Amino acid sequence: MTDVNTTNALRLLQVADDFRAGLSGEFSAVHGISVNEFFLLLHLERAPANRLSRVEMAKRMHVSASTITRMAAPMEKIGLVGREVDERDARLVFVVATDAGREKLSDALATFAKRSGYLFDDRWDDKEVERFSTMLQRLTAGKGDSLA
Repeated sequence: MTDVNTTNALRLLQVADDFRAGLSGEFSAVHGISVNEFFLLLHLERAPANRLSRVEMAKRMHVSASTITRMAAPMEKIGLVGREVDERDARLVFVVATDAGREKLSDALATFAKRSGYLFDDRWDDKEVERFSTMLQRLTAGKGDSLA
């Protein structure tokens, strides 16, 4: 028999996977980006000076720096992100969102908000959503850079 904590953790993972899958098709079809590319742009938007080193981006996205390099390269080719070299240390390269990347993020955020509404509005009233939000904040408290 599975304990309640394990069951709840599995449910959170399932909901996250289902939500991501729903976003994936819509982001690709409507915006031409993946969910991971959306998160990369969102991290840049919320970072100090709207830029992050590849190493810092990797930490925030829980992937390797080489994964960020592979993810950013095609985004750079289509003009969603650019590179900035540190003035004092040419070895340090930052990923920076371009105007086109910020516009793409703005459009994708509208899709994300719509999908979020579908996830909660049909099931819970406003008070329940607020209570759930408070509980999620406790789960993520102290975890470093949060997107929420």
